[in-house]
Amino acid sequence: MSIHEECGVFGVFSPNQTDVAELVYYGLYALQHRGQEACGIVVNDDGLFYSHKDIGLVGDVFKGSRLKQFPKGNMAVGHVRYGTTGGSARCNCQPIEVNHQKGKMALAHNGNLSNAYELRNKLELTGAIFHTTSDTETIAYIITKERLAAPSIEEAISRSMDIIDGAYSLVLMSPAKMIACRDPYGFRPLCYGKMSDNTYVIASESCALAAVGAEFIRDLLPGEILVFSKNGIESRKEHCNKKPKKTCIFEYIYFARPDSKIDGVSVHKARKKSGHILAECHPVDADVVIGVPDSGLDSALGFSEKSGIPYGIGLIKNKYIGRTFISPGQATRIDQVKIKLSAVEETVSGKRVVLVDDSIVRGTTSGRIVKLLRDAGAKEIHMRVSAPPFLHPCYYGTDIDSEEHLIACKYSVEEITKMIGADSLGYLPKEKLGELIGSMDYCSACFDGEYPTQVMTNIPKNKFEQKISDAK
Repeated sequence: MSIHEECGVFGVFSPNQTDVAELVYYGLYALQHRGQEACGIVVNDDGLFYSHKDIGLVGDVFKGSRLKQFPKGNMAVGHVRYGTTGGSARCNCQPIEVNHQKGKMALAHNGNLSNAYELRNKLELTGAIFHTTSDTETIAYIITKERLAAPSIEEAISRSMDIIDGAYSLVLMSPAKMIACRDPYGFRPLCYGKMSDNTYVIASESCALAAVGAEFIRDLLPGEILVFSKNGIESRKEHCNKKPKKTCIFEYIYFARPDSKIDGVSVHKARKKSGHILAECHPVDADVVIGVPDSGLDSALGFSEKSGIPYGIGLIKNKYIGRTFISPGQATRIDQVKIKLSAVEETVSGKRVVLVDDSIVRGTTSGRIVKLLRDAGAKEIHMRVSAPPFLHPCYYGTDIDSEEHLIACKYSVEEITKMIGADSLGYLPKEKLGELIGSMDYCSACFDGEYPTQVMTNIPKNKFEQKISDAK
């Protein structure tokens, strides 16, 4: 089992009719690491919405002439998805579109509401009919409901922020406006930039701005609503500073691309720092340091720098295999790790190896990687993990919804070391997390159980997709 984050959002606002769909397409490509289940684009052409959404990677969903079928427009929103609330059915693809008497709306969401189930129950009791199992539709419903009395779409969003709770970075499009919004805790990243023709771009990560040639301007503040219209840019901050800032620390450890910056902190630098800390806290005599591609590489480099042990390329990742490459039937006969990773024998054979990875969830994958290195001739394998042990479920956009799947909840470090076949094992100390980003403004609930919001611990992520027998 691997950790997956919910999704990535991207939006374009242009003063002139242009190929906004193409810009979103390249932006989503840069955010593909944030979601590989499904994707979608909605283009606004003078108030008329054109959309295409489907299961699959960006290059597959928009292959051939599909992208060219979009008209030119002034705005577009896009989304790449990995489902944490709601399954991978096509109905859960985003952006979600709403047709309403107050105007159309297209909404893309990154994160997870911690009160989604409660809100959905209330809406259903008032007659709301849901077409998806995603909490994003709950957000869309609440904004639409507030829009009935609100004088503007941005005011409706502001009022909705008093109702919804949890993690949400949103990019929303009305017939005349593009709106970006980040929850008051700032759980998930969101930033914007500008292109040379006065086109503005909104993205989950700064790496996506660079991909389309946009100059980074800044991150949205936690609680900020940013409105793009023909009248310019308006920043609304009535929800700022209402809550303590709690950016997900795992964005820096794993989710984000290393070439991104989040709230002014380089992801690459944060990961190298984790390697420095691991070398200080869990030193070992070894011949080579290697990382598990991709998110373990930066930490491995940091471990090497601090320890003086040479850094080497010990594992090669097959970059042409998507997450769905192996069918369930094949999985029983073929080791997925061997399909996705191969060991570089020249680097590890006869060596004492420090193996750096971002996390251990069930331990199955870690055990297979250790075996892969043993088979390649590694003499010793000392595993170092650039995160503390996972001990609690996440309710803010990560697909761990139960302690049942977490190996660290059941076994000690010594037991896990033996189970995965390593010679030693060291985790990043929880009290050192703040050193990665130079502040204590982060959420680490998956490590310490200290949730910034109220959470409903007895509601599974697939609540609306269970068989009758499973729901009993």
